[in-house]
Amino acid sequence: MEAIIQEVSRSSRLSKPFWVVWSIELWERFGYYGVQSILALYFVQQLGYSEHQSFYVFGSFTAFVYGFVWVGGWIGDHYLGAKRTLVLGTAILAVSYGALALSNAHTIFYALSGIVVGNALFKANPSSLISKLYAKGDAGLDGAMTFYYMAVNVGSMLSIAITPIVAQNYGWTLAFWLCSLGLMLGLGNYFIYRRVLTHLSTPAGQKPLKITRLTIVLIGSVLATSIIAQLLNHTTICNWIVYSVVSFAFLCYIKIAFTLNKIERTRMLVALVLILQGTIFYVLYNQMPTSLTFFALHNINNHFLGWTIPAAEYQVLNPIVIVLMSPILAWFYQCCPSTHVTKFCIGMTFCAVAFLVLALPQYTATQGIASPEWMVLTYFLQSTGELLISGLGLAMVAELCPEKMSGYVMGIWWLTSMLAGPIGAWAGALTTPSVKANQLTAISSMHIYAHVFLEIGLVTRVVALMMWLGRPLLNRVIIKSKSIERIAQVKI
Repeated sequence: MEAIIQEVSRSSRLSKPFWVVWSIELWERFGYYGVQSILALYFVQQLGYSEHQSFYVFGSFTAFVYGFVWVGGWIGDHYLGAKRTLVLGTAILAVSYGALALSNAHTIFYALSGIVVGNALFKANPSSLISKLYAKGDAGLDGAMTFYYMAVNVGSMLSIAITPIVAQNYGWTLAFWLCSLGLMLGLGNYFIYRRVLTHLSTPAGQKPLKITRLTIVLIGSVLATSIIAQLLNHTTICNWIVYSVVSFAFLCYIKIAFTLNKIERTRMLVALVLILQGTIFYVLYNQMPTSLTFFALHNINNHFLGWTIPAAEYQVLNPIVIVLMSPILAWFYQCCPSTHVTKFCIGMTFCAVAFLVLALPQYTATQGIASPEWMVLTYFLQSTGELLISGLGLAMVAELCPEKMSGYVMGIWWLTSMLAGPIGAWAGALTTPSVKANQLTAISSMHIYAHVFLEIGLVTRVVALMMWLGRPLLNRVIIKSKSIERIAQVKI
């Protein structure tokens, strides 16, 4: 494995600047996924929320986390520079995770809103810097982005493997401080090696830092933190904001598509179909830290060799499967070339089966307690589907949409996660009982989860079936548009 990594690294010409950016991305994901894995449980077990309430607050939080990434991207490109914006976002995240460790029911929303602001400033800028290490069309970028995606999964795997155990055995406070420490390590490593990034920057970063601009961004961050903190405590308002923003963005997308020539318009409409399918995937993905985690808490036998497995620990299966299945799927893509439509169809089918199988544990469970093997199977299917949908989402956008609009349409792709926040919360909340959890038997709980997961699986299966039925038409549209495009290029 080490030899393979070294060979890919050489072929991709991964330089020191790449590894500096890669490392800060790894530690940022370490912090975020650590918090995500235990946050819904923290709401219930520490703050006294109902499961229903915790799902909706979590949904609003995740919607805002991904809904404002475009703001930080614009600031990095046109206002402060990517490196400065990245550093500022990392610092705000480190402080916010620390604030989360010290928070209570009255202050937690300020800590969460700080995470939203920090992530908005951070998220878009590492990938922006990495893309500038390679000339346009350079094949080395594919290998670099593969390693970059690995940083996300290595960071999340390390964090999810550790954070739930720390929370269960040493307390929530230490678990959140651990997430903050990850950001501090990433920031420290960045400053140690920042000199190797001297010649790497966005246009705004090539100009001397203007204190006025930095002050404006800082003041804006403080104001945004205060406003978002007030909104997160009112999930209905949050949901309307999400629906309004996403609806406006999609309407603009459609309007722009119809101003383009026939080929570009057709391909953008195909991309829109796949983007909407991506939204459905993220609704399912949001069940991992919410309904699936509480299912593991209530109805899975978590005792193994005298050790109690934290309910949130099963989430570590997601990055593990991604790391293991990535090379297998890469080989499959080479042996069986197919369009993004076909890959999305396969991925959605995997996701449907992932929830359909959770209707079965009720028949094998003992007094409502099932084997953890069901969780392993579900995570394997869901995570493989993720590679086929989420892992290829940005590549799909780049292929089907005009190059001049790639940044805008990639922003639309991120809005799928924003829209999935409230919808995923609604879907997960269907599993919450009408009575208090301590008054519900394991058998009754198992029937509730089995029924809801079956419904989610059937709805997803219908979507997958519709995609399979539409696949020939969508593929013909893509192939025809490519042929016309090649003919036009030959004539030119």
